[in-house]
Formats: sequence, structure tokens, C-alpha cells
Amino acid sequence: MNRVAYGTAVLLGWSALAGVALAQQDAVSPADTGNALTSPDPNGRSKWASPVSDDASYSYILVDLLEFQRIRNIDAVRWDAMGWFGGDNTRLWIKSEGELYSSPRTGGQWDVQALYGKLVSPFFDLQAGVRYEKHFESNNPQRVFAVIGLQGLTPGRFDIEPALFVSNKGKTSFGFTGTYEMLLTQKLVLQPRFDTEIAFQQDSEFGVSRGVNDVEFGLRVRYEIRRELAPYIGVTFRQSFDATAQRVSREGGVPNALEFVIGLRLWH
Repeated sequence: MNRVAYGTAVLLGWSALAGVALAQQDAVSPADTGNALTSPDPNGRSKWASPVSDDASYSYILVDLLEFQRIRNIDAVRWDAMGWFGGDNTRLWIKSEGELYSSPRTGGQWDVQALYGKLVSPFFDLQAGVRYEKHFESNNPQRVFAVIGLQGLTPGRFDIEPALFVSNKGKTSFGFTGTYEMLLTQKLVLQPRFDTEIAFQQDSEFGVSRGVNDVEFGLRVRYEIRRELAPYIGVTFRQSFDATAQRVSREGGVPNALEFVIGLRLWH
């Protein structure tokens, strides 16, 4: 076959295909054509389906610390837990932490917070609400605070919780908790932790001096049987200062101690 004949055959083939396509288009009913070409009515936008379901509500509970401590001759149980309910942008947060001593006398302290959280960046919530704190000693002091703070992950994946507290007596203080998750294996996780509280005014009735009240450094190693369930062991060092150290002693605790802990971390 010469080049002219080959070119003619190719043109005839393409012409046949085009004719078949046109015949199929003509066979489409007018009703079908209308449905295919009709644009959505912008005036009926309220009836359009949402392209992304981003208004669902979820819940989360984390018990980061639930542990038994042996501090010299004193047994103690400590917890640090939080939970939230809401969506991606706004949430209701509940937080609680505390410590109870069982020997040689019963004492300790605990608090609970109810906070409204608003997402202000991809990894941070701005939180505001109230906090109730109670200590167990002779006069059982208790306080109520207004709270404003942040919670989230820094670029280095440090989980931080700075918060400012203003008590019902006008006393201002600052609290900070920071943790970091180090994967030793897929199931073994090392968690360094740092806690501190700083008072900007003295509150002698409550046993608080101006300045740094206490600091804590801890290392805990957990084994994740499942991501949601992980027993752990660890060691912490805590140091209380001035009036806070005296108050801890009155409550039955130890103001400065190296503690070995065993506990359970769980979330749902």
C-alpha cells in the first residue's frame, strides 16, 4: 500500500468514528440532555448538600497519670485527667488533678476545671473558664479561680499547658505543664514531664508565698499494650518552697522528695 492509499484509509476510519459519535449524541432524549446541562440554582443554595461534614461532635478522655507513689513512709495516689466534648473548632474541656496521702495521716489536694476551648491555630486551643481547688488539712482551705490558658503542640511536638489563674480573692498565679513523647519502640514510650506553679501575690491564708511555689521533673516509661491502655513506671523529683512546703507538710506530704511511681495511662 502506497502512502496515498494509507492516508485515505486513516481519514475514512476517523470519519466513521465521528459519524458514530454524532449518531449517539442525536439519540439522547431531550429530557436527558436537559438534566445533563442544567446548572444548580444559586437561589436554592440552602438545599445543597454540604460538601464536607465538619460540624460533627466528638468526645475524648485521657487519664495521663493514675499512679501509686511511695514517698519515704508515705503512700500516695495521684491522678491527672482531662476530657473534652465538641467539634473541630469549639469544645467543652474538663480537667482534674490531685494527690491523696494515706499514711501516716490522710491528706492531700485536688482541683477540677471547666473550660471553653476555641481553636486559634491548627495545633492550639485557647481556653477560658473556672477552676475549683481544695486542700485537706486542719481548716480544709478551698478557692475558686477564673482561668485563661492555652493547650496544644509546639513545632517540636512538645505538649504544653500554660494557664493564668485569678482567685476569688484577687490573687494571681501561673501554672505550666509540659510533656514530650519519645518513641523508644513502637510500644515503648518515654515521657519526660515538667510542672511548676508561680504566685504573683502572697496568700498566707491559703499557704502560698510570692514566687515559685513548686517545681517537678519526671520521667515515665510506658508499655502500650494497646494505644489506649499502657502501664508505666517512672521516677519524679518534686521541690516545694516556703509557705507551700509548710502546707504540703501539714497535708501529710513531703515537700522535697525523689519518688518512684507505678501507674496506668489510658484514653478513650
